[in-house]
Amino acid sequence: MKTQPTVSSDLLRLDPVAETERITSWIRETVFHKLRRKGAVIGVSGGIDSSVVAFLCERALGDDRIQLLFMPEADSSPNSLRLGRILADTLNAKSVLEDISPILTGVRCYERRDDAIRLVVPEYGSGYKSKIVLPGLLDAGRYAIFSVVVQSPDGETKKVRLTPEAYLGIVAATNFKQRVRKMIEYYYADVLQYAVAGTPNLLEYDQGFFVKNGDGAADFKPIAHLYKSQVYQLAAYLGVPDEIQRRPPTTDTYTLEQSQEEFYFTLPYEQMDLCLYGKDHGISAADLAHAEGLTEDLVERAYQMIESKRKVAKYLHAQSMTID
Repeated sequence: MKTQPTVSSDLLRLDPVAETERITSWIRETVFHKLRRKGAVIGVSGGIDSSVVAFLCERALGDDRIQLLFMPEADSSPNSLRLGRILADTLNAKSVLEDISPILTGVRCYERRDDAIRLVVPEYGSGYKSKIVLPGLLDAGRYAIFSVVVQSPDGETKKVRLTPEAYLGIVAATNFKQRVRKMIEYYYADVLQYAVAGTPNLLEYDQGFFVKNGDGAADFKPIAHLYKSQVYQLAAYLGVPDEIQRRPPTTDTYTLEQSQEEFYFTLPYEQMDLCLYGKDHGISAADLAHAEGLTEDLVERAYQMIESKRKVAKYLHAQSMTID
């Protein structure tokens, strides 16, 4: 008879000293020997994941062998660049500012996005702001449908359900941002003979919260095995600036402020981490809910959502197909 796994009172606690040593040793071996590169390029956003990756690469390779890139665009929060500069100063690392707005304008990123929004909000135009959102996990029906939130120049806000055509148009247009950033990262990697570091954590990597051939592309991904909660534990140990540790996770993609929860995960990352762990370790929804102070209904729905997003993520993870 198969036994039910025991639910620990602290499921995601790690040893930051041992884990840092394990990751930094792996980075050195991967960059210098497997990839035969001289250092690492890291695109930094002022967020927790890219900051932890930068700190780990600095420990592994040295501050003279990492290149930090700031790549803001017209919709970016000024805080992203400010916090990125604080990170670079803390690490005493080389950094370069590349404003990608002209490239995005050239490929009509903003124009295409606005055209898609106007499919459901015809008056959307100059001076408007927007973001797309999902309903909370317990508020969603059988299928969670995206809506666009728009704010007019006079501050009036409204929320409109997106048609498939409008949703796909908005996402396709905004995906230019991640793909252009990756193009810039590989430019510097080629010039410096460095490897490109990816910054997704396990929650993002597993659930497909990345753009194919955009932020999903990298030569090595040093925190893709860590839950978001564990990334925060490493950040505290490594000495990532407090202001970065306190910053709420954000997409920093749309003109209105937007959390990762309302854009993709529908739950706070702490709860998503627990549910992902529970599903992967065979813990029943009832046991996980009881141990962690959640409702059984919420955990059941989270388990279903995790499986659904994994099916979508198969395409994102897939390598190029060949006839052999």
